[in-house]
Amino acid sequence: MTSPLLPALTGIDTHAHIFRQDLPMVPNRRYSPAYDALVEQYLAHLDHHGLSHGVLIQPSFLGTDNSYMLQALRRYPQRLRAVAVVDAAISDPALDALADAGVVGIRLNLIGKRLADYAGPEWTSLFKRLAKRGWQVEIQRGFDDLALIVPAILACGVDVVVDHFGLPNEGIDPSLDSHRIFLHLLAEPKVWLKVSAGYRSQSDLAKAKGLLAQMREAAGGIQRLLWGSDWPHTQFEQHTDYGQQFAFFQALLPDAAERAQVLRDNPAKLFGFDRSR
Repeated sequence: MTSPLLPALTGIDTHAHIFRQDLPMVPNRRYSPAYDALVEQYLAHLDHHGLSHGVLIQPSFLGTDNSYMLQALRRYPQRLRAVAVVDAAISDPALDALADAGVVGIRLNLIGKRLADYAGPEWTSLFKRLAKRGWQVEIQRGFDDLALIVPAILACGVDVVVDHFGLPNEGIDPSLDSHRIFLHLLAEPKVWLKVSAGYRSQSDLAKAKGLLAQMREAAGGIQRLLWGSDWPHTQFEQHTDYGQQFAFFQALLPDAAERAQVLRDNPAKLFGFDRSR
């Protein structure tokens, strides 16, 4: 039975960003927004498309200062969860504070970055602490490198969420060792995949359907697939919008029961929307 304190679960957008252009931003960033993306605007998109809940993802250009996102979580605690960016040495009290606000994981946005030693003691200590909390580690990195990153994190017992189809710009070729290893990893019960932002890997609908077919076969089904709008589509604002991305998802999964599983049932389990906090 749904708690009277919780909005009915109709659908969950698992990937969106909020920010203001006047917030402090990290040096050497790849992107600087020239507009504001406010939580009120985001919730309006959810409402317009019949979605009840959303997951905010800390944008990389704000670094580890998650305060703006946390403010939104505190304003809308029943509708929103979040994934933060943190330093590997973050303290347990700091993680507790994030959890109290509604954070359920951390993000490693590794685009354009040199890979750290994620099998080393500092990072594995963090991943094991996150595993005890039931959190997740979300990864954004090009497809060819995922096999270098995911196994060491999985070994710590934490859930791993891979962004945006894994960014397979050149498609998936099982004859390549790195691609074959990652496809094998998709069968792991703690590996989740966001079928989101196909435009970030130059994937039109036909290519995205081909990727989805390969990935669902490797994963043994769609039980760990998620959808996210990637609103406000940073660096692609002139090429797409929320409505187009939602329509893309509907075309990608034309079966209504499968859409409901990916849009509602899967993320409710992973992000804890099926319980109060």
